[in-house]
Amino acid sequence: MLFLDVDGPLIPFGSPQPYRSGHSGDQAASLPAGSNPLLSRIDPRHGLWLSALPCDLVWATTWMADANDVIGPILGLPELPVVDWPDETEEGPLHWKTRGLVDWAAGRSFVWVDDEITDADRIWVAAHHNGLSFLHRVDPRRGLARADFAEIAGWLSQL
Repeated sequence: MLFLDVDGPLIPFGSPQPYRSGHSGDQAASLPAGSNPLLSRIDPRHGLWLSALPCDLVWATTWMADANDVIGPILGLPELPVVDWPDETEEGPLHWKTRGLVDWAAGRSFVWVDDEITDADRIWVAAHHNGLSFLHRVDPRRGLARADFAEIAGWLSQL
């Protein structure tokens, strides 16, 4: 499975040019008036690239169910499962999502795509997760790039 964050990987923080203006005929619907202006930074091709990966996709984002309502249609994705986050926050070097994702995976192999992954998360997952895992950090200034998808697909192909 692939745990997917939104802010940073799909909505890059440093992208000065909206993706949508350069794409015609894509499957994504036009953004409604008054919607979050950062949504224009989503590259609609990511939906095709994500769908081509040989794994189940799971939203792992603070967007929660809104990811299915807002982000999914832009990418042309079906409704995906959503990780429910605990109410308590994580203290220290470990990311607050790490334990919840390992619990959700329940020993199954997974990829985690996020812009806030650190070595502390990798070390903790390696010590506490019985399955295989690939924690892929995305540069939040550029978001997911074609090279990221190739690296993820390469890892998944080895399972």
